[in-house]
Amino acid sequence: MVDLHPLSVPTPHRRDSHGKQPQPQSPSDQESAITEQDIGEYREQDRFLPIANVSRLMKGAVPPSTKIGKDAKECVQECVSEFISFITSEAAERALVEKRKTIGGEDILYAMGALGFDNYAEVLKIYLAKLREHQSSSAGARAEQYIEPRGEGM
Repeated sequence: MVDLHPLSVPTPHRRDSHGKQPQPQSPSDQESAITEQDIGEYREQDRFLPIANVSRLMKGAVPPSTKIGKDAKECVQECVSEFISFITSEAAERALVEKRKTIGGEDILYAMGALGFDNYAEVLKIYLAKLREHQSSSAGARAEQYIEPRGEGM
């Protein structure tokens, strides 16, 4: 039995055709300790939207000559990531209660209303309706492209 430290990645017990354990071939095969700092950075990276995307959206909302400080970008990055997590967890709870595994647009709208973001939910309802309309019309256009015309003599 392998004694595992809570922050270590165990090496799989594989043997070659002669019954010998092969030497590690790459760093991923080697046992490596993961520090608390690694976990903190990994979780932060997973939790937050990419800063480049946040920055691009922020720049689009201000005049071109406006500079945005790094601390402002990081603050907005953290806020929008938390907001998304907050809404998504409420939507996931609704899906769980209804015994569904997929969160849909309607779940997000419901969650926003339930959490007091009715103003945003109304705007998003319009957006969702337009998105669905666009998706159905573009799907119909794609289907028409693949229909072959029939000849008269067939």
